[in-house]
Amino acid sequence: MWHEERHLRIRTLLATFGRISVDRIVSEMQVSRETARRDLMDMEAAGELRRIRGGAVAITEAVEPPFAERIQIRLKEKRLIAKAAAALVSGGQTLFLDAGSTTTLLAEALSALSGLTLITNSIEAAQKLREADAMDNRENRVVLLGGELSREQPATYGAGTVNELSRYHVDVAMLSPYGIDAEQGAGSFDLQEAEIARAMVRHAHQVMILADYSKIGTVSRISYCPPELIDHLIVDAKAVNREGWKELSQRVKQVTVAPRR
Repeated sequence: MWHEERHLRIRTLLATFGRISVDRIVSEMQVSRETARRDLMDMEAAGELRRIRGGAVAITEAVEPPFAERIQIRLKEKRLIAKAAAALVSGGQTLFLDAGSTTTLLAEALSALSGLTLITNSIEAAQKLREADAMDNRENRVVLLGGELSREQPATYGAGTVNELSRYHVDVAMLSPYGIDAEQGAGSFDLQEAEIARAMVRHAHQVMILADYSKIGTVSRISYCPPELIDHLIVDAKAVNREGWKELSQRVKQVTVAPRR
């Protein structure tokens, strides 16, 4: 099979399945592993795919759903994850929260604690914790990071936000990625979101990632935290059946599976 034919077949498989392994190329196209890897390198150089360990994944240009829609999707799983994550936090700690549907629900769960300092770029998360604090007198401190207002979700972003959060050094960064896999780690669809999450990782003693089952094995556009820097990964029970879970769970330091309710 000529290389043009192989490239066409690889494109077709990527369009269908989103990823392809070197083993499949070798088996289906009757070529050596060296030839298969060379094909993937050539196609990556042409911007047609992104190589990962053992194969390649498609480069997607899909648009992430709006925040108002995301917060209603997989709501049960996200609430279970948020509750499990909050149980790992102690009063008196200082936390980073990024802006996302899962971390917004996490802010609700954290409102049961007292003496927290929460630093976030999420307007929704800040409001939820402040409203609960006003009602129950929990004495939590909320710091909303300045910056530009996002058009896509209720959050601040940009260089001003990154510079401001860099003044802090916190106990735990609690982040919810667009996707997470064993090769890339946690990542985001949006460059601005990734820059904020990366800065939070850099200025936190520990990194906690909250990810529902749909995010396991999902390759994001921009990586912000490799798996070896993830101290704790919190997922729902369905995550353990996702492709790529075994490899991912072995590369992070600790895993908590939220109990079913």
